[in-house]
Amino acid sequence: MNRILGMAAALFMMIGWLSATAGAQATRTWVSGVGDDANPCSRTAPCKTFAGAISKTAVKGEINAIDPGGFGAVTITKSITIFGEGLTAGILAAGTNGIIINAAAADIVTLRGLDIDGAGTGINGIRVLNAGKVLIENSQIRNFTANGIDIQGNTANAIINIADTTISNNNGGVNIFTNLAGVDFVIVDDSLIVGNTAFGLKADGANSRAILNRSVLNSGPLSVQSLNGGVIQSYGNNVIRGGNPTQTLPLQ
Repeated sequence: MNRILGMAAALFMMIGWLSATAGAQATRTWVSGVGDDANPCSRTAPCKTFAGAISKTAVKGEINAIDPGGFGAVTITKSITIFGEGLTAGILAAGTNGIIINAAAADIVTLRGLDIDGAGTGINGIRVLNAGKVLIENSQIRNFTANGIDIQGNTANAIINIADTTISNNNGGVNIFTNLAGVDFVIVDDSLIVGNTAFGLKADGANSRAILNRSVLNSGPLSVQSLNGGVIQSYGNNVIRGGNPTQTLPLQ
C-alpha cells in the first residue's frame, strides 16, 4: 500500500512539474517563417507568429525574428520588445490593424525593424491605445486605409518616439488625438512621412504635442495639421511641404 501511495505521489509531482514547465514564459523568444506556434518559441523550436510568441514571452522580454517571414498581426498588453532588424520581419495586415498596443501606463513597448503592410485594406499600421512609452524604430509602415500610426492618447503623459521610420501611402501618416489632462508627446526623428493621402502629421486636441527633427513630410494637401489646440514644434532641419508647425525652434 505504501509503495502504491508513494508512486501516486511521485506521479502527481511529475504532473505538477510538467504543468509549471509548460506554463513558464521565457525572457527571449523566437519566430521563424517556418516555425510553429505549438513550439515553445525557443531558438531551436521557434514559433510562427508574433501572436503565438507573445503569450510565451515574459514581461520586459524580447521576441526576435530568426529569418525573413510574415509573422502576423499582434496585440501587445505588456512591456515587451519585438525585434526584426536586419531582415524582413513582416506583418501583412489586410482588413485589420497591424499592431495594437493596449498596455499599462508604466509599460514600455519597443518595435524595431518591422515591415508592416496593410495591403490596401488594413486599418491602422500601429494603433497606440495605452502605454507609458512606445519606441518605433527603423521600420516601414504602408498601405493602410486609416493611419500609418494612430495614437489615441488614453494614457496621460505618454511618450511615443518614432525614429528612422518610413510611413507612406496610407490615408493619414501619424495621427495624434488626446483630450486627457496629461500631455502626450510624440517625437519624430530622422523619418520619412510621404505619399499619405490626407496628411502627414496631425495633432488634434490641446494635449496632443509633436516634435519634429531631421524629418521629411510630404503628404496630402497639408503635411502638418494642428487642430483644437494641438501643438507641432519643428526644429529648423525638417523638410515640410504644406502646412505650418505651430512653432519653429532653433537648433541647439
